[in-house]
Amino acid sequence: MAFDAFRQRLGAIIGGFDAAQSHRRMRGFRASRAHVNTLIAASGETITARARWLVRNNGYAANAVDAFANHVVGDGIKPSSKIGDATKKEELQKLWLAWTDEADAEGLTDFFGLQRRAAREVFLAGEVFLRIRSRRVEDGLTVPMQLQMLPSEMLSLDLTRPMPGSGSIRQGIEFDGIGRRVAYHFLRRHPGDLTDPGLVGETVRVPATEVVHILDPVEAGQLRGVSRFAAAIVKLFTLDLYDDAELERKKTAAMFAMFITSPAPETALEPAEEDLEVEPGQVVRLDPGEDVSTPATPDSGSTYEPFQYRTLLQIAAALGVPYGYLTGDTAKGNFSNTRIALVYFRRRISAFQHSVMVYQLCRAVWTRWMDMAVLAGAIDLPGYAADRRDFLACDWLPTKWDWIDPAKDAAAEILQIEAGLKSRTQAIAERGHDAEQVDREIAAERKREADLGLDFRRPGSPAQAAGKTGDADQNPETDAEGQNRNEGEDDGDDRDLRPEKDR
Repeated sequence: MAFDAFRQRLGAIIGGFDAAQSHRRMRGFRASRAHVNTLIAASGETITARARWLVRNNGYAANAVDAFANHVVGDGIKPSSKIGDATKKEELQKLWLAWTDEADAEGLTDFFGLQRRAAREVFLAGEVFLRIRSRRVEDGLTVPMQLQMLPSEMLSLDLTRPMPGSGSIRQGIEFDGIGRRVAYHFLRRHPGDLTDPGLVGETVRVPATEVVHILDPVEAGQLRGVSRFAAAIVKLFTLDLYDDAELERKKTAAMFAMFITSPAPETALEPAEEDLEVEPGQVVRLDPGEDVSTPATPDSGSTYEPFQYRTLLQIAAALGVPYGYLTGDTAKGNFSNTRIALVYFRRRISAFQHSVMVYQLCRAVWTRWMDMAVLAGAIDLPGYAADRRDFLACDWLPTKWDWIDPAKDAAAEILQIEAGLKSRTQAIAERGHDAEQVDREIAAERKREADLGLDFRRPGSPAQAAGKTGDADQNPETDAEGQNRNEGEDDGDDRDLRPEKDR
């Protein structure tokens, strides 16, 4: 404390950074110097509990979680193996797709559903755990492996102690002497689940190789996650209280209330008459000396909506979710500012997808799944042990986002491909699909169309050669009378997709 006082006096003499001064404006600003791990150990459970309460009871909080998870995962972040052998790659992709339906140890969803639940938990609680459960071959799974999701509360923040030797347990995570994670000490029962009797407080040690810990660390050295709601909980809760007070005020103002003033009775102890009930169209006669008055209830005026809007903007900024996604209010946005907000939001989502979901979850599961698939004989990959890194190479493709004006975006993408600024492979990958699989599907469709005498391609489309009118082969199709099928026909849709200035 003496050193801090000396440092403040020295700072006041030297000056420089106004943010470090202790003058009148900053006198009440007492920032903690504790590390984020200390802060999470002290407050993490309370923040998570309050965040879960808000999501269960506050529509804005529930909307924010859904918006985040839906944009991060969508239909699923899907793998595209880089195996050079096309036949083996197709076999591997089919095996993976079959296993995704069996991935959840609880049997409630598929692997992509687990991705969405994981994204929700990271947003809500700051972290989530997936335990890799090896299964027996006789269990009948496509690949003998499943994933069990464990919420943040299953790893106690209070479990901190030194281990024999040079290791230690910090906030439920066991580290060795050089700081590597070697195990997680999970509770056998959720501390708040009273429907699961027994096993209260018991822990089980799970090797780190069997656990996927998903979190978005915001500070160096951070061990556990913190809820995205941490910066928004106070405003969400107090805004809820304000709304409740406004609703009660409106409810009171909507009631027709009146007061009858009478002169003092001659006998004060005499029972009063029954309350007067007023009905529509009723004519009420009052006794001599009685008077009727109604209360004047205050109105919220024109300040209610602006106050709500500004507060919700602050909440949206704290959660990292656009105002429209938080509230469902589209009246305050036009095309331009809505698109700007979406571009910025999707940049943040894309960073989270690749740095957290893909790096921590998808790659870990894919690696373990490939090993199990080969060891169990579910797929034969000669040379896997020697060239394991090459076999594990994989691209993860998130679901493509829909734009407000898809026609203009499609036209721009076609121009980029034709100008050589991007490849079809890149364009297809951005849509969340595998280019080789799409090409195989297109080839199969073209063959089927040719066999049936069909062609659904527009004249001049990039799928055709220059100058062609829409046939898979170079000879025009003819009908039963030998007439050219394309002669004299107008498909009525030969618009040029290019911008008008480039036509």
